[in-house]
Amino acid sequence: MLCKRTYKNQITLPKKVMEKFDGVEYFEADIREGKIVLEPMKITSLNNTVLERSRKKVAALGLTEQDIQDAVDWARKK
Repeated sequence: MLCKRTYKNQITLPKKVMEKFDGVEYFEADIREGKIVLEPMKITSLNNTVLERSRKKVAALGLTEQDIQDAVDWARKK
């Protein structure tokens, strides 16, 4: 199927291609062996990730960046 690049460097994918990716809104674009490869991506909220839960716990404990740096320095001494 033919796709054309617009003057704004946008490519419209054919409807028949996109029908295979119902509900997918984001794609990761990569270049492999001189070809453009699009991989469907699921974007998730940070609200329930390990990182976000850790940030909330640190904030709830009232820890500062210096507290964390001191803890890292202490752990690395051993």
